[in-house]
Amino acid sequence: MRPVPGFNASLDPQQTARAGTDRSPRRSRLHSGVMLAVFVIAVCAAGMAAGLLFPPGEWHEQLAKPTWNPPDWVFSPVWATLYVLLATSAWLVWREPGVSWAERRGAWTAFAAHALLNLAWTPLYFGARQPGWAFLDISLLWLAVIWLTLRFGRIKPLAGYLLIPLVLWESFALVLNGTIWLMNT
Repeated sequence: MRPVPGFNASLDPQQTARAGTDRSPRRSRLHSGVMLAVFVIAVCAAGMAAGLLFPPGEWHEQLAKPTWNPPDWVFSPVWATLYVLLATSAWLVWREPGVSWAERRGAWTAFAAHALLNLAWTPLYFGARQPGWAFLDISLLWLAVIWLTLRFGRIKPLAGYLLIPLVLWESFALVLNGTIWLMNT
């Protein structure tokens, strides 16, 4: 069989990549950039939707809060930044080559657990007005973000490092939620 010019018939992906002929859409810069945008939009939209569906409202304003409670205006820009970091971290893991199926499955399972627990907190706290149940959720969420950070970091260290601000903020939010719950029981 004669080789076709510009086409590498090798079945070895490492040899193909070294030869510079890997032209898959996943490797293209445009596709990669589009996927980064998709990750950022999806993660931010999910977080924003929860906030729009369940705003703090008057009930939250009436709660006793600790003196170190940040002003309400702080939460939106902090969460927007954290969601962009989370999306970027997920994108880095998505595009990382040479990762076993089991390792990927573990990382995406941690991502899904974190996402579900994160999205559940707002309806529990603001929608159902149940700081105690929200505290249980955020306690599990804190464990999930640690798990997620370790799983992503194992695949791509930068992806794990990008989640450190999220770990710190969720640690703070855990203590704040618990304090508000105790102050209002």
